[in-house]
Amino acid sequence: MAKGKKRRPRAKTPTVDYTDPEGNTLALRQSLSAGTIAKLGEGPATAATTQDDAWRRRSELLFERLAVSWEIAGLPLTDQRMLLGRYRMADSATQDWVRRTVLEHVGRFIPELSG
Repeated sequence: MAKGKKRRPRAKTPTVDYTDPEGNTLALRQSLSAGTIAKLGEGPATAATTQDDAWRRRSELLFERLAVSWEIAGLPLTDQRMLLGRYRMADSATQDWVRRTVLEHVGRFIPELSG
């Protein structure tokens, strides 16, 4: 019987917590892998993609890659699908807060993605 490779456990990436005016806490990773940074730096997949579509997709990708947990009204969310789903169904004020928080975070900790 063939033996599989043993995977080394991944080191936990440090996180930073941000709290919105309502007391909800969003935890974001301080760093990303080089491959993830390269993926986020790629342009739109097709020429038919509008600027708005590309901007929204990049915003979602940043959130998806950086978000570790989000505690809303005392309910912690840690599953990536749940986090992204909650972000997508949030009201516009909450989405705006998340986008500004992610951009500020990227500027502080991952400046190569700023801009």
